[in-house]
Amino acid sequence: MSMKTTRLLSPALLLPVLLAGCALGPDYQRPNLAMPATYREEAALPGQDVPAEWWTLYNDAALNKLVADVLKNTADTRIAAAQVEEAEAVLRQANASLFPQFDAGGGATRSRVSTETALAAVAPLMRDERRVSISTAFELDFWGKLRRGSEAARAQALATTYGRDVVRLTVAGTAVQGYLALRSLDAQIGAVRSSLKARTEALEVVKSRREAGLTSDLDLNQAIGARADAAAQLIELQRQRLVAENLLRALSANGDLRLAEGDLRSLPLPPLPPPGLPSALLDRRPDVRAAEQTLVAANAQIGVAKAALFPGISLTGSYGGQSAALETLLDSGARIWSGGFGLTLPIFDAGRNLARVDQASSRQQQALFGYQKAIAVAFREVADAIGNVRQSALAEADLKTRLDAARQSQELAQARYEAGYAAYLEVLDAQRTANDAELAWVRNRQSQLGYSVDFMKALGGGWRPATSGAN
Repeated sequence: MSMKTTRLLSPALLLPVLLAGCALGPDYQRPNLAMPATYREEAALPGQDVPAEWWTLYNDAALNKLVADVLKNTADTRIAAAQVEEAEAVLRQANASLFPQFDAGGGATRSRVSTETALAAVAPLMRDERRVSISTAFELDFWGKLRRGSEAARAQALATTYGRDVVRLTVAGTAVQGYLALRSLDAQIGAVRSSLKARTEALEVVKSRREAGLTSDLDLNQAIGARADAAAQLIELQRQRLVAENLLRALSANGDLRLAEGDLRSLPLPPLPPPGLPSALLDRRPDVRAAEQTLVAANAQIGVAKAALFPGISLTGSYGGQSAALETLLDSGARIWSGGFGLTLPIFDAGRNLARVDQASSRQQQALFGYQKAIAVAFREVADAIGNVRQSALAEADLKTRLDAARQSQELAQARYEAGYAAYLEVLDAQRTANDAELAWVRNRQSQLGYSVDFMKALGGGWRPATSGAN
């Protein structure tokens, strides 16, 4: 006897167990995956509670309103919410299949028989009939097909809900990153304005010295070029700010959005977790949870596919009344009823049902690998975010030292030039160095804040340290 034939006949051997109401297919067990207890890069700041609305930690009212508008109005969040409603409706439908369905029916007919038949001699030619009944049909879930289907639908609904959370987290992160980019441009615009002012003042000094015959046209042309370079740089930054504001306007679906100039340096860095961040926090990531629920659904679908290999058992019944006259329709003599039992057993399907089981098993394996990949990506993103925040924080001190030194050098170079002890080339070099140093400091602060956003997203939003309990 072939293996396929044995698999087809095996339901008869399991009949006593199945009659007890077991569910075919494997019960879900979370895969035992090796996960580190801590991360290689650890934050050095003390941990504290972080709310689910983590963007409020930047203490910026304009940012809070922007994120609220984006979450409310963007099409992505609305689509995700509608998908959750659809998944919940599918779950309700799957659960409803576990219960009998009752239908009410009724009808009235009037008919005439032929006079050329034997029936015409014993029955009237015109006949009336009234009927009313309640009927039901119910599939007995001996093999757990309906229960596994409900389990799959429930898991898929949860996966869709977590998917919505992923969308909200991504949209909020995009809005915050866009806002930080805008504030970075504001800070850079302020820095270049200061540089433009300094170069304009330096140009006036050069003009005065040129008129007095104390310098050459070379210094004058260099001063004019340096001022024009700063002016062009300011125009470019203002253009970039306009583009950044347009992006936020589109994200929030608010065509009237106007954000007054602010300063990135006024935004605080949010708290980070203490050293030894537990890996269990990754269980809060909505994408990891969604991947696991997709695995649960695929696992349950194996049971649905296996149930098709076994007999289908259904019960049918109806109860009502049938009479020639409406007034006697509910009399005891007019009562009608029926009851039935149905059994369908697959005998030969050329391996169609077995192929469906194999397909379900393959989808379960795909979901398992997807879950493993989601966890690996989550660990990498958390580790990257912690390392990026830490390294950018370390770089900030050196960049601040560079900036202070560049500003002092610019003042000294200007004073030396006005006193006639240095060429104007030293002033130009000091101006460029100071401008570059301030822009580098601002961009590093933007990166540091941006990495903190990445970190919040990597942990799935707000969190609580172990001493406060799980969030």
